[in-house]
Amino acid sequence: MLTPHKLGLHNLLKFLSPVLRPVLNIPTKRRLENAVNIADLRLCAEKRLPRMIFGYLDTGSDDEISLRRNKDAYTQYDMHFKVLAGLSPPLDLSTKLFGSKVDIPFFASPSAGNRMFHHEGELAVAEVSKTNNSVYCLSTVSTTSFEQISQVLDHQHPKVFQVYVWKNVDLIKELLGRAKKQGFSSMALTVDGAWYGNRERDIRNGFTIPPAYTMSQIGQALRAPAWSWDFLSNPAIRYALIREDLPAENISNFVNSLLNPSFSWKDAEWLCKEWGDEGPRIIKGICRPEDAIKALNCGFSHIWVSNHVGRQLDTSPATIDVLPAIRKAVGPNVEIIVDGGIQRGTDIAKALALGADGVAIGKPYLYGLSAGGRQGVDKAFQILRRELDRAM
Repeated sequence: MLTPHKLGLHNLLKFLSPVLRPVLNIPTKRRLENAVNIADLRLCAEKRLPRMIFGYLDTGSDDEISLRRNKDAYTQYDMHFKVLAGLSPPLDLSTKLFGSKVDIPFFASPSAGNRMFHHEGELAVAEVSKTNNSVYCLSTVSTTSFEQISQVLDHQHPKVFQVYVWKNVDLIKELLGRAKKQGFSSMALTVDGAWYGNRERDIRNGFTIPPAYTMSQIGQALRAPAWSWDFLSNPAIRYALIREDLPAENISNFVNSLLNPSFSWKDAEWLCKEWGDEGPRIIKGICRPEDAIKALNCGFSHIWVSNHVGRQLDTSPATIDVLPAIRKAVGPNVEIIVDGGIQRGTDIAKALALGADGVAIGKPYLYGLSAGGRQGVDKAFQILRRELDRAM
């Protein structure tokens, strides 16, 4: 199919961007300035994105029960506050995660294809991570390369490379080697994503990236002029770590074909040995205490409690509900990360109180990215940081 990018239209439109982009983003900028919480950022993202892109960001699997559970479970935990503690804001929120001192106990979770939401993509998230001295995580299906991230974050900055369970062992080895070379000191294996969840909103919305240029998608694009201009005036979206020479429209089936549902504990043990003593070995996607124990026995050093934010197996339990049992099973000395359902600084405080050492956020910063690029991501971080400081 002959697309605007294949015709090279972006090479012409980019010269108009300095004039047109600020004009098209006037409503976006105003909405972002008026946002006071993560729920507001979600509305900002919905206003700026085409329906199919927002649906992809916002959706869960099947009936989205786990998606709602993750969020609603936090409301079931009461905060029994202490008084007259003698503390004055701003508080010292610093901690140690993955062997590095960071200024805040939360960080941006790895997410595929950040340039899908805004042309600044992963680089915007990396810049905000640098500003906040927080952990940065890069997804295997990133639209930005290791080398580009390293231009923003030096080798000393704590960086995690997230790995999927690929069939191609040589590809895994290649990616691990490139990650080490660019200063990624931690590896996180995602184990709850060996299949693609049934995300029905994507089916209803006719989700494809890049767009298939159907009449429905063209109509959605016309109602989202700021996003559409960014998409058309910038280079085509590519999955930069796997096959940078192929545009995303050619690689989506290729990526799905790489996933290995038969990946086992034996394979996970091999991966830990392959990463070696480079740094922390994290397993992401644990919701059972016995699996946490298995992970430690096969070589992982860190546990990441996650249900893929409710996007994989629907009716799986809320991550905050299983966190205490996992903490009890592994003891006090194993570092635990939790994600899923975080919308408030009080949610972060509750997760820390129930046994987490760190908290990964996904949708909050992606709403911010979608709403306004780097400024939106920074706003998401500042909202949560302010709320956590107030809660503590």
